[in-house]
Amino acid sequence: MSELAGELARVREAFDKPTLRLLDRKWAPFVLFVFKSSFSRDRRSVRADLLHIQVDAYLADLRSVGSDVPGKTGRALCVQWMNDQWLFRETGEGDEEHYSLTSHALEALLLVESLSRDRALISESRLTTIVDTVHHRATQANPDREERIRRLDRAIAENAAERDRLAAGGEIAPVSNEQMREGYADLVDLIGQLPSDFKRVEESVAAMHRQIVNDFRGEERPISEVLDEYLAKTDALMTSTPEGRAFEGAFTLLRNDDLLRELGDDLETILLHPFALELSATDRRSFMGTVRLIRKGIDDVLTQRNGLTTTLREHIVNHDVVKDRELERLLREINKELATWMQTAGPRSTVTAELMPGTLDAPHLRERFYDPGAHRAPPELQDVSDDAPPPPSLDEMRTQGGPLLGELRDAIVTAFNQGDAASVGDAFNDLDVTLRRPVEILGMLQIATQIDAVSRSQTLERFETVRPDGSTRSFEVPRIMLSDDETAALSALNYGSDND
Repeated sequence: MSELAGELARVREAFDKPTLRLLDRKWAPFVLFVFKSSFSRDRRSVRADLLHIQVDAYLADLRSVGSDVPGKTGRALCVQWMNDQWLFRETGEGDEEHYSLTSHALEALLLVESLSRDRALISESRLTTIVDTVHHRATQANPDREERIRRLDRAIAENAAERDRLAAGGEIAPVSNEQMREGYADLVDLIGQLPSDFKRVEESVAAMHRQIVNDFRGEERPISEVLDEYLAKTDALMTSTPEGRAFEGAFTLLRNDDLLRELGDDLETILLHPFALELSATDRRSFMGTVRLIRKGIDDVLTQRNGLTTTLREHIVNHDVVKDRELERLLREINKELATWMQTAGPRSTVTAELMPGTLDAPHLRERFYDPGAHRAPPELQDVSDDAPPPPSLDEMRTQGGPLLGELRDAIVTAFNQGDAASVGDAFNDLDVTLRRPVEILGMLQIATQIDAVSRSQTLERFETVRPDGSTRSFEVPRIMLSDDETAALSALNYGSDND
């Protein structure tokens, strides 16, 4: 009878879990319909206000066709489902709240979807997968070196024989559409279990996060004890639970880029078989998104772990150990004084104590003491005038300065009056090297702008400049032509002022 009672207790415990509670409710079909319509593999979370509107729309549409639906609003139903551990609400970027499905809801959807598919539960593909997995695990579990070598030799011989047969022109046995369909169904079952596995790991880390935050806020346990428990739970989470082991395996897969590329190529090869023509576009897209599904699940788990690590780091950094020690010392002194007072105090004696200590009436508190070194003169500077380079001359300084507007204006006017220049560029290129620095182009444009000769320029011409160090460089500058009137206006300007 004790075994029967224990088995009944285990069954009752299973029915108390959120997954079976969801399937056992009156409105279970409606709830699963909402979850399946609102969430998908590519849409893992939905904004909270948007999901409320979607549920209201579902309720209105189903009522219009006479279907029996719950009498609550979309917001009330989402809150109820969140309390039943089927929805999880979190704050995302921009302080927007989002809903996502919990692992219990994902498991319920997976179970309903597997029951709704019309396929045989026993197939060649499923049995082959079981046999291959058992053979692989048996090889790993067998400590006999000779037996392991024998199995490896047999596998090598079989593969070598098959390779030689194909190299000799042997026929490649085609795979029927039925066999491919069965293998595809098994792969879809295995891939469909990944989201709930990742979600369970994520929920485990989130629960650990909440527990550690509560321990920190309660300050009932030392920090070292909380950290030790966190490290122990992290190790146990990744090694002692099926979802943790699945996560570690996926994480190993993610680190191997070559294996991921091969996985993507193999998925594409499967969909190139003729049987894939029977699949819908949604099924094909979902099947090809397996690698992306693995990456997304791992990113979600790592995000939860990073949040937990951040909480630990912030608490450790902001925790004031000195203040704790001061408080502990103060409490010990109070206990000591209390013990002394109790030696002479009666049973009804009281002590008047202020809730908050009074402020000190101190007109001024010295912030620092006198330091003779603060009034000591600084050491004398070392005389290094003998090592100083010779100062530049006035002409050298002028070569590094701005444009020589006066000389440049005179040179351009002279070139146009004598008829030696067809344009300002021609005049500039014939000037002395001292007036052909790159900066002189800016001075020339300033001079031409004073008589409004730049605005009508349509083409470019080359200006050959010479730097003070003798190097040359060419610039493309608008081609400026000066008429006789403009040349006269230019020569009438005041040559003595550079502020024109």
